[in-house]
Amino acid sequence: MLDIRYALAAILVTAAVTWALRAVPFAALALAPAARRRHRPVPQHPHARRRHGDPGRLLPARPARAPRPRPGPLAALAVTLTLHLWRRNALLSILGGTAVHVAPASTIFAH
Repeated sequence: MLDIRYALAAILVTAAVTWALRAVPFAALALAPAARRRHRPVPQHPHARRRHGDPGRLLPARPARAPRPRPGPLAALAVTLTLHLWRRNALLSILGGTAVHVAPASTIFAH
């Protein structure tokens, strides 16, 4: 039988280790010399400033376009659902859907 004190101690130790491991990188970053320099403003390229929000921008704004529909995500969803309903195997359906989505996105529809 599980002792309640043992379970609480295990939970507290696990929580303390998790919190410490998440906090250590931020504490180390705060002590780093580069952290003192990060609050200086970064100089912007003048063309980037003019295109993105400067009221007196010199470059014309790009016209908004509707995004092209891509068949990859819908095909991957269909394959994932079909494989899962057919074989009832989560790993197979995830791998199959990922392959159907990544292969065309990496080859046919790559920019």
